[in-house]
Amino acid sequence: MATLGTLIKTWITGIKVGEDNFGNRYYRSKGRSGYNRERRWVVYKGSSEPSKVPPEWHAWLHHITDTPLTDKNRHSWQKEHVPNLSGTRAAYVPPGSTLRGGHRPRNTGDYESWTPK
Repeated sequence: MATLGTLIKTWITGIKVGEDNFGNRYYRSKGRSGYNRERRWVVYKGSSEPSKVPPEWHAWLHHITDTPLTDKNRHSWQKEHVPNLSGTRAAYVPPGSTLRGGHRPRNTGDYESWTPK
């Protein structure tokens, strides 16, 4: 959730550029700041989680591109952006993890432990 100060700054000095699939809104400043370029920022929908920013907006936020990338620039092999799911029910849990019962597969005999001589 954005702080009151961020929302006031956005209303006064910001120009909305767009919105992504996650509901995050992207803004730029009306004037120029340091290094003679505009400031760019995001107001997150929900909790402030930077991994929710898709690559096309990340490139724009960091001045890699002048305009946000569009779907027409996407390649057929590109996947949809997924935010970091660590700590959620959808997080990756490998086999043998304590979150899956904690039973590792039996050793197949291809491992030989090292012992010093």
